[in-house]
Amino acid sequence: MIPAASFQGKKVAVFGLARSGLAAVRALVAGGADVLAWDDKTDASEKAAAAGAGVVFWGDWPWDEIAALILSPGVPLFFPVPHDVVIRARECDIEVIGDIELFARGIRPNPEETGRAPVIAVTGTNGKSTTTALIGHILKSCGYDAQVGGNIGRPALDLNPPGPKTVYVLEVSSYQIDLSPGLIVDSAVLSNITPDHIDRHGSLENYAAAKTRLLRQSAKGGICAIGIDDGYCASIYTNLVSAGRNATPVAVGKILGRGLFVLDGVLFDAQNTHTAKLMDLHEAKRLPGAHNWQNIALAFAAVRPWVRNAEAISAAVSEFPGLSHRIEEVGRRGRLRFINDSKATNFDAAAKALACFADIFWIAGGRPKAGGIAGIEAFLPRIRKAFLIGEAAQNFAVTLDGKVPFEICGTLDVAVVAAARAAEASPAAEPTVLLSPACASFDQFKDFEARGDAFRALALRLCDPLKVAS
Repeated sequence: MIPAASFQGKKVAVFGLARSGLAAVRALVAGGADVLAWDDKTDASEKAAAAGAGVVFWGDWPWDEIAALILSPGVPLFFPVPHDVVIRARECDIEVIGDIELFARGIRPNPEETGRAPVIAVTGTNGKSTTTALIGHILKSCGYDAQVGGNIGRPALDLNPPGPKTVYVLEVSSYQIDLSPGLIVDSAVLSNITPDHIDRHGSLENYAAAKTRLLRQSAKGGICAIGIDDGYCASIYTNLVSAGRNATPVAVGKILGRGLFVLDGVLFDAQNTHTAKLMDLHEAKRLPGAHNWQNIALAFAAVRPWVRNAEAISAAVSEFPGLSHRIEEVGRRGRLRFINDSKATNFDAAAKALACFADIFWIAGGRPKAGGIAGIEAFLPRIRKAFLIGEAAQNFAVTLDGKVPFEICGTLDVAVVAAARAAEASPAAEPTVLLSPACASFDQFKDFEARGDAFRALALRLCDPLKVAS
């Protein structure tokens, strides 16, 4: 744990007691703060009380005594309207920050002080979790104490305090960036920007602006690695370079005069006077597809200040085991394989998985996001049949009607059995049952992890035990 000592002896309020909120309570108590907390979920409130917080309904807080409000990133800060607790804090001139800001103050009481453990922060619409985990894996393989967390895995405040070889590797969402004005990072990574979370940011431009703030908060001498394959990120890169920032562009499918780029699955470095081949990315068996090639290139760029040996980085990338719920092979049954891509909560993410396989028996649906599955036409030759679940099933059926066979299954358990039966009856050499929902999970599951775990369990019931993927 990283104690939040910056509020020692002061009264601090925590609103929202999920993973990051409870971590904030523990860190504030450890740092000597007087903590008030509230969540409308009883079990969360009980955990906060056990950690040393006073659980009091937020409307009854002594607002004139509170030094800061620590807000859960899931609570609306700006759009569609600020939550009432945010409005009250602003009326009382109380700063509203998040757990990542507490983390930043905890490891660096003086942001400009040198000699502190460096921080690598990764953001973007898609790919940020894989890139974050890959960066941590590379650093650990090369002898560093890589502490990986934030929006992935452990909350930032639950990571270990800094030691001589510590490098913090954080995934940060746009919500967390909005609540972290003092986060200074030594290496900032932006993977891509596509429409997402518009309801919370008001517009795609506001969403992109939140991502850009992370890059602008990089330390003097720090680097920014930016995937420039979409228009928003390309513009952000150009603006940063024009402002004198040290930024490295990353591209897939085109040659760059400067930066890192991937052609035909081979990663090249054009940052020096000549272009050098770094790695054949086909060797990274757990990172298939062009989207993962971008993730690898971004990770290469992010770790180079600490690991100069490209061969050591390449070896670590080849050994990366992959992440759960992200194009994860969970089992086989004869020639049939089951792929869990539950993390694909929008169509742009699902498209990455659809591009990796042929002869797909696609399980899709859930709580729909803006845009639905617009753009599916490019992947129709790969999809043998779709099996639709959740709230989006009827709308997805309208989109697919007349283009590809589909079946409305309603629930995941029905879809897995139906997809496996259809796949086994097909003449394909290696049919793939792919869960890549292109939707949020909240209509039927707690989160995408729960959805992916359910898929894995259902698939394993159908698999030959000797064929189950490790």
